[in-house]
Amino acid sequence: MEKDDIALRIEAFDKANGGGVGCYKDKGAYHLYLLATEVPIARLKPTGRSDEVRIAYWSHRRKWEDIDDMGGCVLPLDKALSHIATNSLFWTWT
Repeated sequence: MEKDDIALRIEAFDKANGGGVGCYKDKGAYHLYLLATEVPIARLKPTGRSDEVRIAYWSHRRKWEDIDDMGGCVLPLDKALSHIATNSLFWTWT
């Protein structure tokens, strides 16, 4: 199975930042997880507008939730990946 552009960009970002994060696609969204423990980190769901994705985190309720109560956080993929890498919310369970 060939990787699409988003999966390749996620993989490249991970490699450039030390590695350790895995990614799989399910129901149109990309799920990021810690390779060492398989703990969920974030979910990126493409919006269909350019390379924008809606970001979700794995909550204490054991489900994906928007990081913003006002309709979710939507960012271009590169900014979303940087946000995930630097925001402790995503690393709570790791």
